[in-house]
Amino acid sequence: MTHTSLTRRRLIAITAMAGGAALLGGRRAFADAPIRWQGSALGAQVSVEIYHPDRAKAERLVHLCVQDVRRLEQQFSLYQPDSAICTLNRTGVLISPDADMIALLKAALGFAELTDGAFDPTVQPLWTLYAAHFTQERPAPEGPSVEKLAEALSKVGYRDLKVSDDRVALLRPGGAITLNGIAQGYATDRVAETLRAAGLSTTLVDMGEIRAIGTKPDGAPWQVGLADPDKPGVVNETVDLVDRAVATTAGAGFRFDAAGRFTHLFDPRTGRSPARYRSVSVIAPTASEADAFSTAFSLLPVSRIREIVAARRHVQVHLTNAKGETQVYGA
Repeated sequence: MTHTSLTRRRLIAITAMAGGAALLGGRRAFADAPIRWQGSALGAQVSVEIYHPDRAKAERLVHLCVQDVRRLEQQFSLYQPDSAICTLNRTGVLISPDADMIALLKAALGFAELTDGAFDPTVQPLWTLYAAHFTQERPAPEGPSVEKLAEALSKVGYRDLKVSDDRVALLRPGGAITLNGIAQGYATDRVAETLRAAGLSTTLVDMGEIRAIGTKPDGAPWQVGLADPDKPGVVNETVDLVDRAVATTAGAGFRFDAAGRFTHLFDPRTGRSPARYRSVSVIAPTASEADAFSTAFSLLPVSRIREIVAARRHVQVHLTNAKGETQVYGA
């Protein structure tokens, strides 16, 4: 991994660099090797890597980051059957939910309102439907039947997800949520806040979504490469980040069928996977915002995206079409 050109990938990593007298009170060389931790969280491989002139402080920071990631995973992971989100999906209710669960669900509902429901955390029944269909021995290539799709759609609707400080409830029978379109961004923000609170003012955090704190140690912007979703290792363009975050969404990230007609991007109104864009990248002040908007914008027409971006200061969107042509809107 380099710090000057990073490609968004399925590997989740946290990389932080601290340098200069303003950060830690003295000009000392970095440790010869970073403090590194590797594991898995939120369904992906994870690594934490911190460069720091004080090895003991670096180890404590890594430990704090790992603890926070594990705690958030226990809330948001669909891969852990005893997580809070799995409990909610299984029972339809959470009593005395964790503060992070409340915060993230309220944020998700806010983005649902901002995007006319394109971002909808209650689309999990559609994932269940398509996963069941395409894991059959001989699945119909046209996807689930109209009847089964209608049944799944009857369970979808963010306005029937009720969130309060002491209770979360799914009002629709069979309803279920997923936070996969925002949880990585939220985790990225939390880790960035932990590192900033520890005194790091020149830091790059990458947990699938990327957030920069300040500049690189030499004062230049952090440079992040936006990957071609169909060509692993190929970078389409490079963007500069200073105190901003970037997230990319592409249907090619997960396909249920070989033809790619059915992907992880579900339109909550139709239950289908529109292929409006090859990829959508959003630059925003926080990784949560970039993550949610990149998901929602994948389902919206350009005219509506431009309206939303015009009303959101410091948000920029890069839309890449099927021909590989990119249009940029916003700040």
